[in-house]
Amino acid sequence: MKELIIIGAGGFGREVAWVAERINNESHRWDAVCFMDDAPDTKGKILNEIPIIGGIDAAVEHQDAEYVCAVGSSVVRKKIIKRLEALIPSVRFATLIDPSVEMSRFIEVGEGTIICAHNILTVNISIGKHVIINLDCTVGHDAQLGNFTTLYPSVNLSGGVVAGECVEFGTGCQVLQYKKVGEHTVIGAGSVVIKDVPSFCTAVGVPAKPIKFIDSEQE
Repeated sequence: MKELIIIGAGGFGREVAWVAERINNESHRWDAVCFMDDAPDTKGKILNEIPIIGGIDAAVEHQDAEYVCAVGSSVVRKKIIKRLEALIPSVRFATLIDPSVEMSRFIEVGEGTIICAHNILTVNISIGKHVIINLDCTVGHDAQLGNFTTLYPSVNLSGGVVAGECVEFGTGCQVLQYKKVGEHTVIGAGSVVIKDVPSFCTAVGVPAKPIKFIDSEQE
């Protein structure tokens, strides 16, 4: 039996389950879809007709499944993936792209990535592993998104934008062409990036400016 396990049964996890349902309706890919979640007292619950089969440690009982992590935080998602890889060295990751997504064939998409409904991705884009592109975003030509990057809804990335690993783009933010955003940086909701943004910081405003830096050793 082909099984998809979605890690994280929160709101976004349920949205990812909907993406999986839409993919299955187009071309049958999985016989079963399940959630895993470490939240206490959730095992055995049913959410939108999908069971929670336990916490992540239960993955050792489902080594033939495909996995995808539906946790919005880039840093937390990376930690979960590393934990899963330690449990199952041969783990297989699913890549979920909603059927409504408009994208050219000149795009590289890494394993474990989730691209939700109504996104537009143009040409010669590189998307790393375990990236999340939420609803209604646009990504322009030659953009590069590092592993574990997160785009919350309605983000607009112009052509040539480069994002390092574990970058988070808040809802409705915009990044002008050929700007670089360093790794582990958060761009606040509604911000507009008109200059390069360094690593390990939070930047907000119009134009976006760093307001807080974090110690890279904490990540």
